[in-house]
Amino acid sequence: MYESSESEVSGKVKATEVFASVGSFISSFIETVVVALVLAVVLYLFIMTPHEVVGNSMHPTYKNGEYLMANKITYRFTEPQRGDVVIFKYSDTQDFIKRVIGIPGDEVMIKDGSIYINGDKLNEGNYLADSVITNGGSYIHEGQSITVPEGQYFVSGDNRPNSSDSREFGPISKERIKGKAWIVYFPFSEFRLVTHESYGL
Repeated sequence: MYESSESEVSGKVKATEVFASVGSFISSFIETVVVALVLAVVLYLFIMTPHEVVGNSMHPTYKNGEYLMANKITYRFTEPQRGDVVIFKYSDTQDFIKRVIGIPGDEVMIKDGSIYINGDKLNEGNYLADSVITNGGSYIHEGQSITVPEGQYFVSGDNRPNSSDSREFGPISKERIKGKAWIVYFPFSEFRLVTHESYGL
């Protein structure tokens, strides 16, 4: 009967250690992936929701093809405010990004190419060029005023000539709002925090 040499035993021990090390690495990797997936699902379902800007209704503030992340928590504790940029469900297959212009109870009027809230002209100079004209639509016409119903919000795109918004389809309910835009995360060169306005009304 032959006895194993020390080198053979040492080789077997090293091989066992290598396999154990590889097994431990794979196990740790799988655990990390599972935890990351669970966190991603939790973030998606309860905290954040991604949105791709499709079209030019918010140009140049938010451009076609940019990706944003919206905060789903904020409006569980607070109400949307004038100037907030929100993501909302427009249809079963499409979400829109718009800016809140009127809140419940506001009297909204379009006059001489501008929006008036409760009789005061809205100062939108931070995101609209002086040359931008705000026209009426199917829901609210030039010179007409409407009162935003309780639990609903009047929203509009920053690119007024090329935006289908509450001027066309009327105010939206809070239940349709999916979140408050938080960051632009893609393209990476355009990474930035979303700016929300405060009109001081």
